[in-house]
Amino acid sequence: MEVEAASTLATDSSDATMLIALAAILLVLTFFVTGRKNNGGKLPPSPRALPLIGHLHLISPPPHQAFHRLVGRHGPLVHLRLGPSNHGVVVGSADAARDLLKIESCLPQRTHSAVTRLLAYGSAGFAFAPYGAQWPFMKRLCMSELLGPRTLDLLRPVRDGELAAVLREAAAAATVERGVDLSRLLIAMANNAVMRMTASALPDHLTETARQCAKEVTELVGSFNIADYIAFLRPFDLQGIDRRAHVVHAKFDELLEVLIRKKEEARRSPAPAEAEAGAEKAKDLLDILMDAAEDENAEVKLNRENIKAFVLDIFTAGSDTTATTVEWMLAELINHPPCLEKLRAELDAVIGRSRLVGEQDVERLPYLQAVLKETLRLHPPAVFAVRETIDTVHVRGYVIPPKTTVFFSIYSVGRDPAVWERPLEFDPERFMPGGASEGVEVNAQSMQLMPFGGGRRACPGLGYAVQVVPAFLAALVQCFDWAVPVDGKEPPLLNMDEKKGLVSARLQPLVLVPTPRIHPIPMPSSLIK
Repeated sequence: MEVEAASTLATDSSDATMLIALAAILLVLTFFVTGRKNNGGKLPPSPRALPLIGHLHLISPPPHQAFHRLVGRHGPLVHLRLGPSNHGVVVGSADAARDLLKIESCLPQRTHSAVTRLLAYGSAGFAFAPYGAQWPFMKRLCMSELLGPRTLDLLRPVRDGELAAVLREAAAAATVERGVDLSRLLIAMANNAVMRMTASALPDHLTETARQCAKEVTELVGSFNIADYIAFLRPFDLQGIDRRAHVVHAKFDELLEVLIRKKEEARRSPAPAEAEAGAEKAKDLLDILMDAAEDENAEVKLNRENIKAFVLDIFTAGSDTTATTVEWMLAELINHPPCLEKLRAELDAVIGRSRLVGEQDVERLPYLQAVLKETLRLHPPAVFAVRETIDTVHVRGYVIPPKTTVFFSIYSVGRDPAVWERPLEFDPERFMPGGASEGVEVNAQSMQLMPFGGGRRACPGLGYAVQVVPAFLAALVQCFDWAVPVDGKEPPLLNMDEKKGLVSARLQPLVLVPTPRIHPIPMPSSLIK
């Protein structure tokens, strides 16, 4: 009994010592996490932090909704502790975003995570390149070559071919009155279009591999990885994210090697003798990048990793975002029949029913553009944009330290009641003549509506999106009536809940029953010989 008592006492003493040590550690961590002052000045308002994890417990997925709640409680600038020592600031209003971007030179680059550092080949690409000579060079290449008006026009048959495939499948479903999974069709259409614009010689058997890789990259980049914020957890890979990222990176790298080698072979081969003299051939992204890599006078010399990283940027940024925006637009119109009828009336009046609406018609369809703006306001494809400060930032009476991750909450900006009347309502009329938001445009300078980010690092695909996305949606509305499948009940409203992830996608697939409005269904003009 005495031995047992002594043993128990020793165990209790050991446990007590351990508890005291843990308590001491927690007190020290609490001091560093919650009590340490910013020597440069006053930090923005902040909720109470916890030891070790800081405010990580408040950022439950999806993070953009957590940011929105924090902005609602603490104001348009909210300071966060991300783990023991990392600073973060959430920006939740157009005015606060504008004030920060006035001093954009202090936060010119995006923050890397462990996943993006691996998948994006470090800083070799465009999206995560530091603000030096490489980034503006690649932006000019992207804006003037790949996404310039001339190249987009030359590659229009690629997009038209994918749209035609969707229209044919919807017409086939209409003949047997069955529902169509538009989520699946739109993602396939957008992915195929972007892939064919990137690598026009993509073999058919690799199309699904490329699509799956792009999907996995988007999921991984949008995942919350606790090891990014608590350094001692990195070797353990508790969530399995690092393992998944290495598998996806290897798979995507192998795919990119196949595409690059095929392009190199094609570029070494002489042009076909039967090619029409003087006919202009559209270059895909790989052609454009390889031309730049071979240019001895280029201000930045691109290597193989630069090419791979750039292709991956375009693959992952331009596909799911296009599909989800078309899907949100149609879902909102289904839930708001008067808006759908106004759009149909505009299409019938301006385009008629003898031909298919096209990208060239978008500028003549103001209500269509208003539907796009209102959808991007409520459902921005990228729900927040991330930057990193490289210097101390003084803004609105606060001080933001260097190496702080700045989250521009695009989701919150689009719902700011100080800017938008009835911010949670879907109302395209607000953008029409006489509306409260008449004249607000989607661009890199308008902070009221910033679905593509703002400032110098705004998404370069903005021009592509505002041309292509509304044209896709308009074709679906012009050609078909769409109904929610019902079982003898009143037609229900579509569920508008979101998935968790980097791209703000609908939680449930958009399954609708099509009925043709036009007989026969017209095909895009570029495909009619």
